[in-house]
Order: sequence, then C-alpha cells, then structure tokens
Amino acid sequence: MILRKKTSWFISVILILTLAAACSSGNGGNQGSASTAQPSPSASATEKPQEKVTLKFFTGKVETVDLINELIAKFEADNPNIKVEQEYQKDASNVIKVKFASGDIPDITTVYAQDYVDQGKYLDLSNEPFWSRVLPAIKELNTDIKSGKQYRVATNVTMAGIFYNKKVFEELGLKEAHTWAEFKSNLQTIKDKKPDMTPMFLAGKDSWTLGHLIEFMAHGVIKQKYGVADARAAFINNEADKLQFDAQGGGIEAFAGRLMELKEAGLMNDDALTATYDNQKEAFVTGKSALFSQGMWVLGDLLALNPDIAGDIGFSPFPAIVDGTQPVTLSAEDSVYAIAAESKHPEEAKKFLEFLFQPDNLKAYSEFLKSPPAFTDVSADWGPLKDQAAAALQAGVNIAFTDTPSGFSGDDAGRMVQELLASKYKTSVDFASAYKEAWDKAWNATNK
Repeated sequence: MILRKKTSWFISVILILTLAAACSSGNGGNQGSASTAQPSPSASATEKPQEKVTLKFFTGKVETVDLINELIAKFEADNPNIKVEQEYQKDASNVIKVKFASGDIPDITTVYAQDYVDQGKYLDLSNEPFWSRVLPAIKELNTDIKSGKQYRVATNVTMAGIFYNKKVFEELGLKEAHTWAEFKSNLQTIKDKKPDMTPMFLAGKDSWTLGHLIEFMAHGVIKQKYGVADARAAFINNEADKLQFDAQGGGIEAFAGRLMELKEAGLMNDDALTATYDNQKEAFVTGKSALFSQGMWVLGDLLALNPDIAGDIGFSPFPAIVDGTQPVTLSAEDSVYAIAAESKHPEEAKKFLEFLFQPDNLKAYSEFLKSPPAFTDVSADWGPLKDQAAAALQAGVNIAFTDTPSGFSGDDAGRMVQELLASKYKTSVDFASAYKEAWDKAWNATNK
C-alpha cells in the first residue's frame, strides 16, 4: 500500500516559521549569543594568557565555504584564543573514512553516516540547550533510530526536486510532470520545438549529483511505500525484503532503465559524463537547458549568476519512475553538524556551534543558501520559491535522505551511475544486481 503522508510535518514547519517570525521581531536577533568574557581592568598582570586552541572543521558542502569562512573570521575576532580551520573536500564522505582511520580526526564535521554513529565516532549532543529552538520535525530526523539520541543537528530545512524554466514551459504549453510518460513527453517536446536547448542537464562529472538521482528517484520508490521511519529502518538494517534492490521492476532497476531511455532518445546533454555542477547551473541560467534535478541549496547560486531569472524558476516533484507509484519530493534536514567523540576540544567545538546557531548568523546563512531555517526563533527571507516549494510538497510524497552504509556513499552510488551512462552494464537488471552487491558489501563490512 502506497503511503501518502505528504505534507503534515512540512506544513507544521511553515506554520511554526510564520509564528516565529511574528514572535521574534522584537528580540533583536541576539538570543543564543556566546561571547567570551573579557578580563577586568583589575586582573593581574601576571595572569597567564588563555591557551590557543585550533578546531578542525571538515565539510563537503561547497555552496557555503565562503560564507562559513566569513563567520569563522567573526567568531575568531570574538574568541581570540580559538582558531577554526575549515577544510572542504568534494568527495568528503570518502575522505572522512581516511581521516578516521589515520587519526586525523576533525573536531566538527558536516559528514554524517549511521556506521560512524554505531562505531561511536560522534559526540552525544542530546542534552545541548539549542534543541528547544529546533523544529520538532527536524529534531526527529536528526534522532538516531537505534539509540534515540541526537549526534547531529541541522540548521535548515531543504527540499529537492526538478528545477525547470517556467517561461519555456508556458511557451510550449507544458505542465509539471507527475508520471514518467508526462516527464519524457515534456523533454521530447522541448527537443523537438527548441533544438538548440538541452531538455535535461546532468552534471555527471560530480558524482554526488548522480548519487542524488538514486537517493531521490530510485530510493523514492521504497521510501513512499514504507514511510519515513520504516524506510529509514529498512536502509539502516539492510532489510532486503523491503529494499529489493535487485528486483526486476523495483526502484533501482526501473531507474536504470528510465535513465537509459533518456540517453538513447537524446533527451540529456551529450557531455553528461564530463559536465560539472557549475556547468549545470550555468546552462540553466543562460537558457541552454530547460530542467535539471537538484536541491534548494542550488537556488542561491542560480540567483547570483543571473538575478533576473528569479521569476522564471519552476520547482516540481520528481516524477514517478514506476507505474502505479507517486511522484516524490525531498523534504528533510539540511546543513548538519556533528562533533567528533575523539575531539580534544569538545567545549570549544560546542562554543563554535553555539555561535553559528545565533539567530543573526542563522538568518544570514538561510538567506545566503535560500533554505528555510530549522530554528524557530529565526525569521529569514529565504527565497522566491516558497509557494512553489509548498505546492511541490502537496503534489509529491515527502521523502527523507537515505541512511547509507559509510562504505557506500552517495558519491559511490553516483560513480555507478557514471558507469551506467558509460554503458558498462548490458541491462538495467545487471545494474540493479551490481548495486545490491555493492550496497551489501559495504553494509556487511561494518556490521560483522
């Protein structure tokens, strides 16, 4: 039976954010501030200076590197005894494995995996005071399904779906696609009527973008069937009877077949294997492509590249890839932070997170990223797609991110999609079998 829990928690998010905006208008945006006390003029001249501490902050979130550097500079000015070194890696989910194995452990990271929770790699944040300010739905998504504790905290709410050019759709008389037949028909019409425009643009060189197609479209078949909690448990515990990764007609096999349909019909960019995330954004804002799959985190970059495109950006659910299922829309936690259990400076790390979680800083972050805040005391003008995002949540079953084994990240899944596009697999069934084998190998390696 298809689960149709479409919008309840996100509607709660919108209502709470609306109420919070009214309540927070007079608070000056300063609550939650954590400033370093200054010595009094009468302090002894022989008093020892505070020990200099260096925090390592490891991230895989490319969109926010520059903004975080600005916030780090602000934090260091207020806390001269603490230095924060940000390290960004494109393949962060795999790089962190090396860091944990080698002992080069970051104090704070945006990289989170269930296996590392099970191995005790993260500090328990369950009793931190900021939870009273976090939306209940987001706190639930940040709760470890096995222990019931919180080892990470998300500052924002995000969505993912299909971004499309509204002007092109209106010109060609197209409507948002909810079925695969509608989706493919839209792309074919664009190809026929606008031969100089790429119907769908893939940024295949950046494997994580292809991994997201698996996570949202292929896994979406499983997630809508079992609902958020049961689907999370199925992925975490590798419940093969529910996941059915290698089943003919299942989500993975159907996805592989659908993607090859688009390639064979010439409905995607010819350079799908070598095009980058930056190429994807540039092609859309310059009118060279009509649509692409991405999350709300891309919106800030699109508007920075071409502010005039704001009114032309459409947003819709991912179409159903299996007949008889529903379209899906990601609605989940975004921008998560965890502190390593082996951090030598956990109190300083908490102090940095408290700084990031100050309402003024979260407001700046949300408006920069164009993503709704997950903290109830933050009111932010996060972007022009509020109404369309709400409509997409109404139209598609709401799904969460996938809890993947640490040895099989979204980048790893994306590399398998690269191989699919490069014709390594003879059939979609072969791809599904290889996908199950890779997943099981990674899961078994960490669950012996």
